[in-house]
Amino acid sequence: MKILITGSSGLVGTALGSTLARAGHTVFRLVRPQSASGEGPKEGFAVAWNPATGELGGAGVGADAVVNLAGASIAGGRWTAERKALVRSSRIDTTRALVGTLAKMNVRPSVLVSASAIGIYGDRGDETLTEKSKPGTGFLADLAKEWEAEALKAEALGIRVVLARFGIILACEGGALAKMLTPFKLGVGGRLGSGKQWMSWVTLEDVVAILRFAIEDASARGAINIVSPQPLQNAEFTRVLAKAMHRPALFPAPEFALRLALGEMANALLLSSQRVTPQALEKLGYQFLHADLTSALTAVLAKR
Repeated sequence: MKILITGSSGLVGTALGSTLARAGHTVFRLVRPQSASGEGPKEGFAVAWNPATGELGGAGVGADAVVNLAGASIAGGRWTAERKALVRSSRIDTTRALVGTLAKMNVRPSVLVSASAIGIYGDRGDETLTEKSKPGTGFLADLAKEWEAEALKAEALGIRVVLARFGIILACEGGALAKMLTPFKLGVGGRLGSGKQWMSWVTLEDVVAILRFAIEDASARGAINIVSPQPLQNAEFTRVLAKAMHRPALFPAPEFALRLALGEMANALLLSSQRVTPQALEKLGYQFLHADLTSALTAVLAKR
């Protein structure tokens, strides 16, 4: 297949591009025009795309699938008004522009797999959440709702749309786990706040496999929770991580300290509770490579 990817330089995009290329697909990375010249890395070829005008380089024409992973890092800085605006525009405006570009194509791709996040459910305590659960409230929930709404407009173009609601992605290359490892390496790791908040996680290896599954299986459509079938409360997650690293977990981080350091972001990313299950994936018959945290961490940490 010929596959276009936005956000190809990020954690997921880099891994996905490499895997798709090794599987024999032709990968084209959509990049800003000023970044496109002379690029042709192993994981794909750079194609100039201007979101402001919708102009797409000729090599991008005739794609079979599009994977939209564009977006500034949620945890890339304290949530000032400016940072929030960047996080929103890099997702919502870019997705709107992408769908506009697809609308101009004479021959359109059969599927658009567009990133989203389980943040759409908000802080829900012990409630078990599936793709059928109603969205929550707060910055991340509102962001995800708008983000998904823009992607779903591609359905009117006859394109199958998959909304990839990512949980906490575990990988040594980056993301949440990379930040968690440092305090444990120093022997000062511990639970966050009460430790009662649910964490819905998934390995990067499963993320890539699920995205391939969503591209290739025509029965996949709509919202899909990309999380393992075994979410854990933070205290248990911390215990398993500490054991896997052969380190203690004796130093809890108080809620007030996290809020003082990170502001609103602490509540949304570290203290909120989302007990999410991959109901759609299970119905589609997807078999997780790493379903439990112990085996997942063993596999991930072995790559360090």
